[in-house]
Amino acid sequence: MSVVKINVLTVPAEQRETLEQRFASRAGAVENSDGFEWFELLRPVEGTDQYLVYTRWRDEAAFQAWMEGPMKASHQGQGGGERPKPASSSAAVWTFEVVQQAAPPAPEGA
Repeated sequence: MSVVKINVLTVPAEQRETLEQRFASRAGAVENSDGFEWFELLRPVEGTDQYLVYTRWRDEAAFQAWMEGPMKASHQGQGGGERPKPASSSAAVWTFEVVQQAAPPAPEGA
């Protein structure tokens, strides 16, 4: 059963562009991880200053392997240089299991 992790980042208005640029510069950093299924960075439109970072994984074990490997290395500044100040003022992680899903039908002839 797939597991969804949503990282809730509170981002002040003056840091939004910085946050989005940082995610853009990390394109490809998670996509080749074993068990990775989906990623979306969701920008707030109105009523909140919280971005949602949505990832879906094959299972909890795949997520934990990524957390202890590639993600941990990137957040510890491995690769040289000083880590920049976080763009968010707070963060929380929500976890969900996928119990139902739907997708549009495949086009005819596909």
